[in-house]
Amino acid sequence: MAEITAALVKELRERTGEGMMDCKKALTKAGGDIEKAIDDMRASGAIKAAKKAGNVAAEGAIALKEDGKSAVLLEVNSQTDFLALQDDFKAFVAASVEKAFADKLEVAQLIEAQEAARLVLVGKVGENVNIRRLARVEGDVVGGYLHGNKIGVAVVLKGGTVELAKDIAMHVAATNPEFLLPSEVSAEAVEREKGVFLTLNADKIAGKPENIVENMVKGRISKFLAEASLVEQAFVKNPEIKVGELAKKAGAEIVSFTYFKVGDGIEKPVDNFAEEVAAQLAAAKQ
Repeated sequence: MAEITAALVKELRERTGEGMMDCKKALTKAGGDIEKAIDDMRASGAIKAAKKAGNVAAEGAIALKEDGKSAVLLEVNSQTDFLALQDDFKAFVAASVEKAFADKLEVAQLIEAQEAARLVLVGKVGENVNIRRLARVEGDVVGGYLHGNKIGVAVVLKGGTVELAKDIAMHVAATNPEFLLPSEVSAEAVEREKGVFLTLNADKIAGKPENIVENMVKGRISKFLAEASLVEQAFVKNPEIKVGELAKKAGAEIVSFTYFKVGDGIEKPVDNFAEEVAAQLAAAKQ
């Protein structure tokens, strides 16, 4: 039997999301075999499903389904990244995005259609699973890109090719631009950036003529617009050309992009492992 070390307990806790004492018991029962402990904990998931159903699900996966003219991006959340890598979860995600695409469902309709399957999965794996959001895009040319299972992008073009749309989607996944065009950047955002620049460079600006300061600010705002808007960004596969120029040379215009990243906007609980250990040990002595 392998020694049940604190490091082993911590690893099991991180991989399963279970409490420290539950992890220690599972490891003891499994003779220190962490993989067997995980299997045992998953096998007992049905009796924990009700408790898990209310827990925060902020991990998970992004799925993409496309056909060159339309695409669906879907986010399905789990409580732990461990579950997001398991076959049961992957199968649920794949079935969900296929159904959403084939039946042209909105997110509320998909949630209703997949609820029975979701409850079966929750009961089997012992943690919460939620269909969170769905985006459907259509256009002349549509291409998408998945970065692992954590980031998904769909790009709509007028003209061009699916391959070009996929290349631009890959770029979006890498840079996550806030806007498509510089003209979409609000005046408030520009003023905020100007204020930040002036504050951070107060020492450099002090004593300089007004026209010099104005040119410095213009330079920073120009750089800010390039960083924030997709068409002005240097293309990741060829920094010598901007994304907008890349599309134009291919006879295309970028109509829109949609970016999904797992867990965006979800407030994740911050665990303090040391405090949890102390609390559970104290409870065990009572």
